[in-house]
Order: sequence, then C-alpha cells, then structure tokens
Amino acid sequence: MTELGMGIGWRPEIADAVEELSGVDWVEVVAENVCADHVPDSLARLRARGVTVVPHGVSLGLGGADRPDPERLAALAAKAQALGAPLVTEHIAFVRAGGPLTATPRLEAGHLLPVPRTREALDVLCENVRIAQESLPVPLALENIAALFSWPGEELTEGRFLAELVERTGVRLLVDVANLHTNHVNRGEDPARALSELPVEAIAYVHVAGGLERDGVWHDTHAHPVPRPVLDILADLAGRVAPPGVLLERDDHFPPAAELAAELSAIRATVAAAARQHPARPAAAAGAPANAHAAEDTAVPGPLAARHGAGAAALRAGRALVGGEPLHIGAGARVSGGPMPAVRPSAPEPEPVRPATGTAPAAPRPEGALAVLPRPATEPVAPAAAGDRQGAGTATDAVRQRVGVGQAAVLSALVAGTPVPEGFDVRRMRVQSRALAAKRASVVARIAPELPEILGDGFRPAFLAYARSRPMPGGYRRDALDFVERLLLEDRPERRELTRWWRERAESRPAGLAGRLARRVFGGR
Repeated sequence: MTELGMGIGWRPEIADAVEELSGVDWVEVVAENVCADHVPDSLARLRARGVTVVPHGVSLGLGGADRPDPERLAALAAKAQALGAPLVTEHIAFVRAGGPLTATPRLEAGHLLPVPRTREALDVLCENVRIAQESLPVPLALENIAALFSWPGEELTEGRFLAELVERTGVRLLVDVANLHTNHVNRGEDPARALSELPVEAIAYVHVAGGLERDGVWHDTHAHPVPRPVLDILADLAGRVAPPGVLLERDDHFPPAAELAAELSAIRATVAAAARQHPARPAAAAGAPANAHAAEDTAVPGPLAARHGAGAAALRAGRALVGGEPLHIGAGARVSGGPMPAVRPSAPEPEPVRPATGTAPAAPRPEGALAVLPRPATEPVAPAAAGDRQGAGTATDAVRQRVGVGQAAVLSALVAGTPVPEGFDVRRMRVQSRALAAKRASVVARIAPELPEILGDGFRPAFLAYARSRPMPGGYRRDALDFVERLLLEDRPERRELTRWWRERAESRPAGLAGRLARRVFGGR
C-alpha cells in the first residue's frame, strides 16, 4: 500500500487554505462531493504538486442487506481514476434499508449505522465487499464507525469482526481511533482489546477526530478538539504498528488555524513518542498484497521524503517536524454547502418482491408511515445452519432477507416512529433518532442556505416537525424539496419567498403527492 504520511480532509469551503499549507502529504475528499468529469481546480492543482488524493465514500452501504448498487460502484471507480487515487475508502455500515428484499418501503438513514456483529451479517458484508473489490480499479479500505447503540445477540467483538473481514476478503482497514473511543464510551467496548485483535498489518491509514460528551453519550461530531483519550488510543495503535498515514478530520465549527495546527502537532508528537518507545514495531500493509489490485500498487522510485513530502518521512520514522511554517489544518463538513441544483428524476421504485408463502401481505399505509415489519413466516430468525449459509462468506437470499428485516426494523424505528425492536436500548435509540433528525436539518441548511434565511429562527423547528412525520426517501437535496413542498401547503407568511425558491429548483423534480399539489397551486401547471 502507498505510504501516505500526514493528511487533512479537503473540502470546497477551505480549498484555498488547504492549497497554502506546507507539509501536507495527502488529502482525503468525500467522494460524493466531487464529479469524475469535473475535478475541482483546487484538487487538480494539488495533484500537480504531487499531493495524493484519496476519495472517501459515505453512501455505498456495504453493510446493508442488498448487494452494492452497480451505478454507485461505477461512480466511485470513475472518481478514483479521475483523481489518480492509490486506493478508495468506505465504511462498515448500512445507510438504507427496506425495498424489494423485505417487501417494505425503502428508507434512507442519511447516516452511517452499525451492522450487527453476527455471522450472517458478516457473510453479507464479505460478499458485498468482494463485489465492490471486483468493480474498483484500486484497493479498497473500510473504516470502523462510531455508534450510539448496540445490536442484541452479537456474536463477535469489533476486533474479531474486523479481523475475520480482512481474512476472508483481503480488504484493508481505515482505523478511526476516535470511533474506538466513541464505542468505548457508548457501548463499553475496550479500545485496547479491539486493537489487539486487529490485523494491524492491514491498516491503510488512521483517522483522528474530536467529539463531545453529553448526558453520558459521546457524539462523534468532528467539530470539537481531539481529546486526550483519542490521542491515547492513537499512541496505543502507533506503538503496535507504524501507520502508513494519519489524517486529522475536522468537519464543522472550525477553530482558528493556530488551534488546528496545534492539534496536528499533538498528533505528530503522539506518533513520534510511540515510535521511540516501540522501535521494533512492524510496518503496516507489508508483505503480500491484500487483494488482486494490490499488485498493481507499484512503488514510486526515490526516497520517501521525495515521494510524499517531509511529513511522510517524519511520520514513518517516528519524528515530529520542527521549524518552518506552522500547519494550518482544516476540514469542511462532509456534505458541502453552496447553491442547490435541480434534482434529477430518480428511477422508479421497483415492485416489491412478494413475501414467502404463509406471510400475510402488508396493509396499505399512508405516505411516510411504516408498519412494524413482519418476520417471514417460513424463514426462522435464529442463526442459519452452515448449509443455509453455503460456506464462509456466501450469503443466500434467505440470509440477506433476515439481515434486511432486522435493519429495516431498526431504521424504521429511528426515522419513522415505529416501535423499537425487542432487545435494543430504547433510550439510546431515541438519542440516535433525534441525532438523525438534527443532522438532516443541518445538512439541508448547508446545501440549501436560502431556507434558513427565508424562515429565520423558524427553520429548525419547522424542519424537525417535518422530519418526525416524513422519513427521508432519497438524498438530502430531495429532502429539501420535500420539506418546502410541505411548507407550501401550509398558510405561512413566507409563502412567496418559498414559492420562488421552489420554482427555481423543481423543474426536473419527480413530483409526489405533495409536489403535484404544490405545482397545481403554485406552479401554474
């Protein structure tokens, strides 16, 4: 794998600042925020200077019950090629549920949600990872996520789950030490045990970020300083292996550049101290390729410092950089702001697959409402026998359906107000539900900044009221249009401004019931 060094997250909001930084070896860009046929000029200039660019996806949902979407995979592959990336990264998470597999409405989480650490869920994940690997032109690395809740009946620890994933697929790991801390606070999991169970030689790089504790729950905000416990976990990891790269994530509420530079210095010092205390530590990603693409990841001639900058050489040698200009590090929000373009028509939802014989068909439901999801009568929910699973890593449709039913029930409870499934911590699920609604409001405000300007202080309460009755059926831009369509059906003083905003963006919008009514009343057609 490529030696990366010290990196930062590139975001359009701080593109100019990132270009001016010294000692930056690589940047990570949210894959969904760039287009393969129109790479931002800032990234093109960075690449021309020899700065490595790594696309970091957030929407594949490889931990979901469905097989990966070929169009999403093709888009990620095209972006990797356009950016000249040595690898791409994604998450061990599910981001959507429902649909034909479970004969229930399809729901979007708009967030990374944890997969159950069970053998069946691991079978599904491994098969999805192999599908993704076959579709991508470069190696894939997957990130452990932060979680507010746990699944009942889990069969593996986080470390063993990740270790078996690597063993069965050869995928690399993006280890987020901040997420290990989050899971320690929220789920009582031991970060040291997780690290001890990981195949550290498979680490592609490391994420470091801050968060906030509120009412005993740690929120992985990426908007607060990196706390000491996260640096301690980084020190533990760096004492076990020399990481090929470390990246500081900061996605919101950016502090002054001097504070960010101090955080980066603290990260460098942590890695350097661990190297001095453990000089015999192995290097990550050494030895045989992790998958078929790794053999193509050929080394670039020349010393490490020349290939990836002084930061990479210092990081790998365990030395902190001294002297020179301080690093002014910043990273923008994962969903960027700016004018909201028109929404392209989406493909029609396929007809749901009929449930297995003996399962009563679901009764019709009003828009936005979901019934408690039934379990298929002919498929037991208990873990499948080895024959049902058809060997390690092969997920039958029955296995996928069982995993899908569980994920759909969880997501429905989080975004549609259906009962929390048995065995889950109701309080944590409610915290997660509120967090998802708040995130929706924040992201819509960022991609459609005119709406908070039009609605003023009433934007957030109006959106949260809308979110309680309307699960997110698609992306955030569609969510913004749905929100305004609902407002247009109310007698609001801002109707004229909202109508103008809606008309400018709804020309190619596939109209649902609220959209058809809004167009009939306000669109003149």
